[in-house]
Amino acid sequence: MSGSVADVSIRLASADPVAIGWDELDALVARLAQAIGREHDLVLAITRGGLVPAGMLGYRLDLREILVAGVEFYRGDGGTHPAPLVTHFPAAELLHGRRVLVIDEVWETGETMAEVVRRVRDAGGIVTTAVVHYKPGRSRVALTPDHHAAVADGWVTYPYKYGG
Repeated sequence: MSGSVADVSIRLASADPVAIGWDELDALVARLAQAIGREHDLVLAITRGGLVPAGMLGYRLDLREILVAGVEFYRGDGGTHPAPLVTHFPAAELLHGRRVLVIDEVWETGETMAEVVRRVRDAGGIVTTAVVHYKPGRSRVALTPDHHAAVADGWVTYPYKYGG
């Protein structure tokens, strides 16, 4: 199944910060897994936020190969770098000709995902994108996620970021 899961996504209409607990994250990842289906060869997790959802999706989709793209866009002070900084990325031969599910926790500006998608395509991979939360009003790229579990307006904090 391709396309967004907007018809089944949850909308967090408030611009106020939201803290997501483990049970809610599990339900959101289950929603994503159902929409994504099992037609991928591997998962590519965007660090750091995409690591936990990638692992959870790997179990739900029975995908054991999880690669990591080290990307930093947001700085510790809350600002952003001028462009996403890619600190490490899988070798092209690991991606070439493979169906790659790229996962991150949130699509805020979309710039991180756009850079990762570009690199996977340049390596010859076939890309599907998925995020737990999509913020369409904040996106600054022409892409949209192929799959998302929820739409949000405000800051979302995940349990692995606050210990909840």
